[in-house]
Amino acid sequence: MLAQHFYSTFIDMLEPSRSLDTQLRVTKLGPVTIGDVRFGTDLKLRLYELGAYHVDVILSGQLEWQQGKDEPRVATDTSGAVFQPAGDTVIHRWTGDCRLLAIKIDSEALEVQLARMLDTPVGSPIPLSHRLDQSHGPGRAWTNMVRVFAADALGENRGLTQNPLLAEPFQEMLLRGLLLASDHPYRDRLARTGGPYPAPRAIRQAIDVLHSQPEQPITIAKLADITRVSERALQAGFRRYVGISPTTYLRQVRLDRADEELRQADPNQTTVVDVAHRWGFRHLGRFAGSYRARFGVSPSQTLNASAGPRVIPNVPRRQT
Repeated sequence: MLAQHFYSTFIDMLEPSRSLDTQLRVTKLGPVTIGDVRFGTDLKLRLYELGAYHVDVILSGQLEWQQGKDEPRVATDTSGAVFQPAGDTVIHRWTGDCRLLAIKIDSEALEVQLARMLDTPVGSPIPLSHRLDQSHGPGRAWTNMVRVFAADALGENRGLTQNPLLAEPFQEMLLRGLLLASDHPYRDRLARTGGPYPAPRAIRQAIDVLHSQPEQPITIAKLADITRVSERALQAGFRRYVGISPTTYLRQVRLDRADEELRQADPNQTTVVDVAHRWGFRHLGRFAGSYRARFGVSPSQTLNASAGPRVIPNVPRRQT
């Protein structure tokens, strides 16, 4: 069940005398998966890279966890845990009394949401703080919102969160709320925008098109036709509200998609040339230079680094 809805996981029983009493209820709201989870005994979980942003809202008990080379941390009912898409993930101890709301968020969905709110491309991944304050302020407000959504979506009767007319606004509230409640380098800029969509409609629409169809041969003329403004107005709008041209914005989106594919690819079956061509980069030298400028490493380094251990679902051993 964990692998089906969340991540492939290796489970170690820390209390052999106690049996596993898993309780898992899960709902999916577009790019957001919410689960009410408990195991009823002390466990160690090894998940490796998650490939998604993830927040654990602790309802009771605690987690002792670590991601990548960062220091171990403890999550409690006043301090939730925020995980990045990259970095081997280990829950050193999930206490037997721990119950939590697990919120898995599609990486691209959160990054696109932040780009829309700022009207500018953002780096990937978003360096969210590892700690979410559940005790007061925006963190507590977001936590309460998640609890309300979970109670509605996981209830016996079909709730409003599952209604197609309301599902998308609920999803956006969760994503925007997390970006406003978490500490990260973009938070001050979000506070200065005065609202999530300060740019004109045509610019917002163009940004949506570039994110939804980056593999397509999108020209300025085609983009202007879709947004129903002149090419000159579109170019001027991007310079004013985004700070770069539509062509540069598209190139950055394509670089981000190429980076994501390289990190997930098998180097024995995929080449840098394949990925570059798939995302519209015909000149390999220019692609490599642009990639290094954006991510600090070469495409081949990223591809070869992806050849780490492959994770398969693990079924916990029965206790005798």
